[in-house]
Amino acid sequence: MIKDFFVFSWNNLVHKKLRSWLTLLGILIGVMSVVSLIGLGDSLKAAVSAQFGISSTEIISVQAGGLAYGPPGSGVVNPLVQKDVEDIKRVSSVETAFSRVIEQGRFEFNEKVDYGFATNIPSGTNRKLVYDILELETYKGRLLKDSDNKKVVLGYTLANDEVKFGKKVELGDTVLFKNEKFEVVGVLKKKGSFILDGIVLINEDPLKNLMENPDRVDIIAVKVKSKDLMDKAKEDIEKVLRKNRNVKVGEEDFQVQTPQAALATVNDVLTGVQIFIILIAIISIVVGAIGIVNTMTTSVLERKKQIGIMKSIGAKNSDIFLQFLIESGLMGLLGGGMGVLFGEIVAFLGAIGINYFLGSENGFEINVFLIILSLIGSFMIGAVSGIVPAMKAARQNPVDALRG
Repeated sequence: MIKDFFVFSWNNLVHKKLRSWLTLLGILIGVMSVVSLIGLGDSLKAAVSAQFGISSTEIISVQAGGLAYGPPGSGVVNPLVQKDVEDIKRVSSVETAFSRVIEQGRFEFNEKVDYGFATNIPSGTNRKLVYDILELETYKGRLLKDSDNKKVVLGYTLANDEVKFGKKVELGDTVLFKNEKFEVVGVLKKKGSFILDGIVLINEDPLKNLMENPDRVDIIAVKVKSKDLMDKAKEDIEKVLRKNRNVKVGEEDFQVQTPQAALATVNDVLTGVQIFIILIAIISIVVGAIGIVNTMTTSVLERKKQIGIMKSIGAKNSDIFLQFLIESGLMGLLGGGMGVLFGEIVAFLGAIGINYFLGSENGFEINVFLIILSLIGSFMIGAVSGIVPAMKAARQNPVDALRG
């Protein structure tokens, strides 16, 4: 019986092609907007997560605050210094701490010039820790060793940018950074991070020799003894820096945070933007629902004779009601189905664009739960929109209907 209602409803929708498609348009646009925006938001979150390039949950990053320009921690008015690193190392909950410097400068290869960033690689046991935290591996050559002086490792994008430099950088080639010559001993595997894929890795001492202020520290990476001590370590580090920088509680000109906390902040902002835009998209769905009410009301008036015939041969009020309810629900489902299809296509193409722009290689994942929820929601919106017209149809007097 229910199957017959669906078949009958489908035939009615096909019969009213133009009106049906115009009615579906509102639902289609609304669902497409919601699906595509959520998909794009998820892709953007994944791409942003890749930019952090940090996997360890026991690492705290410390950087100076205030007016800044350039990469995180660099260009601030009152930078961190090496003494801050040494004092943080002595905190009881800290296993080790080391400085990270991000130096901007002129990069030259094949007589072509660009401006990029170099970062220091510490010596000793901290070297391996940096490689592990950032998950650095080479696809050509090797990583830097303590004994390397005038040698560098390049990020994947920087080494393979034939557009800027005319050809790829190969192992053994000489490049200039801040007018100093360095031999290339390795090229990093692609990380999907525009920072790491475009970086120049230089050992700490050679890089400090190129800096105007060798005592400057852009970021202090702190490895905590255990995850359970993260909060305590954060509080202890803040106490040390307040003392060193002579600031009171609430007046801190520095930031102490975990990668997860920083990433959570970014994700919260992205989620807020998603919600705001989705609320706007819901307006389109409401307009579509009003369109279904209008179409179904018109359909009831046009099919008065059909309703009268159905009642005269024994159809109950509940049968008439169910017929029009299913028809309006099917209308919403069709609009939602097409909205999901076009929304996923838009999200997929958008994900490709995001990955290309950020240099990421994150795969696109279809949100099955979102698709199912959208289809069910579309059917329910259509069905609810058709309740009033369906009730009007069910209350039709068969004699009056046949006369109409």
